Amino acid sequence: MTSPALAAGAVERHLRARRDTGRGLLMPYVTGGITPGWTDYLRAFAAAGADAIEVGLPFSDPTLDGVTIQQASETALAWGASTRRILADLAGARPPGQPDLGVPLVASTYYNLVLHDGPEAFCAALRRAGVGGLIVPDLPVHEADELTDVAAAAGIELVLLASPATPQPRLAEISGRSRGFVYAVSLMGTTGERAALAASAAELTGRIRRVTDRPVLLGFGISTPDQAREARRHADGVVVGAAVMRRVLDGAGPEDLRAFLATLRQALDQECDRPR
Repeated sequence: MTSPALAAGAVERHLRARRDTGRGLLMPYVTGGITPGWTDYLRAFAAAGADAIEVGLPFSDPTLDGVTIQQASETALAWGASTRRILADLAGARPPGQPDLGVPLVASTYYNLVLHDGPEAFCAALRRAGVGGLIVPDLPVHEADELTDVAAAAGIELVLLASPATPQPRLAEISGRSRGFVYAVSLMGTTGERAALAASAAELTGRIRRVTDRPVLLGFGISTPDQAREARRHADGVVVGAAVMRRVLDGAGPEDLRAFLATLRQALDQECDRPR
């Protein structure tokens, strides 16, 4: 079992503190630059009860993303989105002397974008923009040493992913080396909305819990309040991406997304209130 005393940064401290009150954790996703004024979605997410917010930095070849997130990335790139512009938008959304969102921001992107500027410059730019965590889904744990060290030096928590196919010894390594939380991928496949939570989700989260007490967030395919409620029975919380971005692509504004996420927040809270 990994000790809670292990160098937990701001993201992990925040999520642990909320989890330890019995709260189910909610982390919605938005593709940076998806619309003009896209940072308004961040404020709506926080108002709906998000515990952290994932901000995608769009990449032209998103191998792990399904159709919806791919379309969102293409739309953002067509608007002229870039890593620098998105981080500038984030910095501008937190003017000096004004309160921040009250929840941590976690960037996600592919390793190509990290290498483009170099890990040191990339992580420093994240930090200046107020980002506290980083998810790089195409970076395997056995190749993560350099970025892990560079990110930690910059105050960025590198989140690692685990899938249902991850062998137990490797799962223990991922869980021990991940920072912020462990991202549990509910199924073998790409992101996207699905009719039901994958059966593999419960088995995976159970295996992760046997080797760490770090927060475990379950993602891929969580689209409805019922699915969020079911996921909370196994994990500490959920990541919701495609269901959010489909609504944005269909024209939903920040208040529409606040209302949708409020239904997920309510479902997570109802599950937490169930007698055990």
